[in-house]
Amino acid sequence: MLITPAYAQGAAGGGDFFFQILPFLLIFVIMYFMLIRPQQRRLKDHREMVAALRRGDIVVTGGGLVGKVTKVDDAEVQVELAQGVKVKVVRATITEVRNKTEPVGDKK
Repeated sequence: MLITPAYAQGAAGGGDFFFQILPFLLIFVIMYFMLIRPQQRRLKDHREMVAALRRGDIVVTGGGLVGKVTKVDDAEVQVELAQGVKVKVVRATITEVRNKTEPVGDKK
């Protein structure tokens, strides 16, 4: 008995497409939870840390320099590396805040 090619192609089940695409969906979900989501969280934490900088904080720059924040501007921070040595640093290049100062509150 001969089967025509058009009839043979129609005999394939529709569920096969789902099982073919399922590994790609699983890989995407795993990549999202293992790579994309933690990276977004890290960026959010860094943004919050840089936004909360204030005078007196001891910071580490991207180049590895450790200094004390003496002046805070919108885009830049002035950091004192040694006595009398002050440099301007772009806020985004600050990688770590080592010693956080307490906010100045109302003294009653």
